[in-house]
Amino acid sequence: MEVKIDTKEKFHVITLLQPELSATMTEELSDRLLFFLQSDIKNIVLNLKELRSIDNISAENIVKVQQKFYETNASLVICELQPGVEEFLDNDQLLEMMNITPTESEAWDIIQMEEIERELLDGGVEP
Repeated sequence: MEVKIDTKEKFHVITLLQPELSATMTEELSDRLLFFLQSDIKNIVLNLKELRSIDNISAENIVKVQQKFYETNASLVICELQPGVEEFLDNDQLLEMMNITPTESEAWDIIQMEEIERELLDGGVEP
Protein backbone atom coordinates (compact mmCIF):
# COMPACT_ATOMS: atom_id res chain seq x y z
CA MET A 1 0.00 0.00 0.00
CA GLU A 2 1.39 3.35 -1.01
CA VAL A 3 1.03 6.33 1.29
CA LYS A 4 2.71 9.70 1.58
CA ILE A 5 3.34 10.99 5.10
CA ASP A 6 3.90 14.68 5.81
CA THR A 7 4.60 15.64 9.42
CA LYS A 8 3.47 19.00 10.77
CA GLU A 9 3.81 20.48 14.26
CA LYS A 10 0.58 19.01 15.72
CA PHE A 11 -0.37 16.31 13.21
CA HIS A 12 0.64 14.02 10.37
CA VAL A 13 -0.96 14.19 6.93
CA ILE A 14 -1.26 10.71 5.48
CA THR A 15 -2.26 10.64 1.83
CA LEU A 16 -3.40 7.31 0.46
CA LEU A 17 -1.95 6.98 -3.04
CA GLN A 18 -4.19 4.10 -4.11
CA PRO A 19 -7.35 4.36 -6.24
CA GLU A 20 -9.14 1.67 -4.24
CA LEU A 21 -9.24 0.40 -0.69
CA SER A 22 -10.25 -3.21 -0.21
CA ALA A 23 -10.74 -5.19 2.97
CA THR A 24 -7.31 -6.81 2.63
CA MET A 25 -5.60 -3.41 2.42
CA THR A 26 -7.59 -1.92 5.28
CA GLU A 27 -5.77 -3.89 7.97
CA GLU A 28 -2.44 -2.46 6.80
CA LEU A 29 -3.89 1.06 6.73
CA SER A 30 -5.40 0.60 10.20
CA ASP A 31 -2.06 -0.62 11.59
CA ARG A 32 -0.25 2.36 10.06
CA LEU A 33 -2.75 4.82 11.50
CA LEU A 34 -2.91 3.24 14.96
CA PHE A 35 0.90 3.24 15.14
CA PHE A 36 0.78 7.03 15.44
CA LEU A 37 -1.18 6.77 18.71
CA GLN A 38 2.13 5.65 20.26
CA SER A 39 4.04 8.71 19.03
CA ASP A 40 4.34 12.24 20.40
CA ILE A 41 2.28 13.62 17.50
CA LYS A 42 -0.89 11.53 17.55
CA ASN A 43 -3.27 13.52 15.33
CA ILE A 44 -3.85 12.45 11.73
CA VAL A 45 -5.29 14.06 8.62
CA LEU A 46 -6.17 11.21 6.27
CA ASN A 47 -6.27 12.58 2.74
CA LEU A 48 -8.24 10.30 0.43
CA LYS A 49 -8.14 12.46 -2.71
CA GLU A 50 -6.80 9.56 -4.84
CA LEU A 51 -9.36 7.04 -3.58
CA ARG A 52 -11.99 6.16 -6.18
CA SER A 53 -13.57 3.09 -4.58
CA ILE A 54 -13.97 1.60 -1.12
CA ASP A 55 -15.85 -1.42 0.14
CA ASN A 56 -18.11 -1.60 3.18
CA ILE A 57 -15.64 -3.51 5.37
CA SER A 58 -12.91 -0.93 4.71
CA ALA A 59 -15.24 1.96 5.45
CA GLU A 60 -16.40 0.38 8.70
CA ASN A 61 -12.77 -0.20 9.73
CA ILE A 62 -11.93 3.45 9.13
CA VAL A 63 -14.87 4.42 11.37
CA LYS A 64 -13.52 2.10 14.11
CA VAL A 65 -9.99 3.49 13.79
CA GLN A 66 -11.32 7.03 13.96
CA GLN A 67 -13.23 6.15 17.14
CA LYS A 68 -10.05 4.73 18.71
CA PHE A 69 -8.30 8.02 18.03
CA TYR A 70 -11.00 10.00 19.80
CA GLU A 71 -11.06 7.52 22.72
CA THR A 72 -7.35 8.23 23.26
CA ASN A 73 -7.70 12.03 23.03
CA ALA A 74 -6.31 12.22 19.51
CA SER A 75 -7.91 13.35 16.25
CA LEU A 76 -8.30 11.64 12.91
CA VAL A 77 -9.91 13.82 10.26
CA ILE A 78 -10.59 12.57 6.74
CA CYS A 79 -10.48 14.99 3.83
CA GLU A 80 -10.87 15.39 0.07
CA LEU A 81 -13.26 12.50 -0.57
CA GLN A 82 -14.18 11.95 -4.19
CA PRO A 83 -17.94 12.29 -4.91
CA GLY A 84 -18.38 8.56 -5.62
CA VAL A 85 -16.72 7.53 -2.35
CA GLU A 86 -18.69 10.13 -0.42
CA GLU A 87 -21.94 8.90 -1.99
CA PHE A 88 -21.06 5.27 -1.13
CA LEU A 89 -20.38 6.21 2.50
CA ASP A 90 -23.58 8.25 2.66
CA ASN A 91 -25.67 5.40 1.22
CA ASP A 92 -24.13 3.01 3.77
CA GLN A 93 -24.92 5.53 6.54
CA LEU A 94 -21.24 5.71 7.49
CA LEU A 95 -20.59 9.27 6.33
CA GLU A 96 -22.35 10.79 9.34
CA MET A 97 -20.15 8.71 11.67
CA MET A 98 -16.92 10.14 10.22
CA ASN A 99 -15.16 13.43 10.81
CA ILE A 100 -14.81 14.61 7.19
CA THR A 101 -13.84 17.94 5.64
CA PRO A 102 -13.81 19.00 1.99
CA THR A 103 -10.20 20.24 2.05
CA GLU A 104 -6.95 19.39 3.79
CA SER A 105 -6.73 22.94 5.12
CA GLU A 106 -10.10 22.57 6.85
CA ALA A 107 -8.94 19.26 8.34
CA TRP A 108 -5.92 21.06 9.80
CA ASP A 109 -8.28 23.64 11.32
CA ILE A 110 -10.44 20.92 12.90
CA ILE A 111 -7.41 19.24 14.46
CA GLN A 112 -6.11 22.53 15.84
CA MET A 113 -9.53 23.36 17.31
CA GLU A 114 -9.82 19.90 18.87
CA GLU A 115 -6.33 20.26 20.35
CA ILE A 116 -7.29 23.60 21.92
CA GLU A 117 -10.51 22.07 23.23
CA ARG A 118 -8.61 19.16 24.82
CA GLU A 119 -6.09 21.56 26.39
CA LEU A 120 -8.91 23.67 27.84
CA LEU A 121 -10.74 20.63 29.18
CA ASP A 122 -7.56 19.15 30.68
CA GLY A 123 -6.46 22.44 32.21
CA GLY A 124 -9.89 23.68 33.23
CA VAL A 125 -10.89 20.81 35.51
CA GLU A 126 -9.61 21.11 39.06
CA PRO A 127 -9.63 18.09 41.43
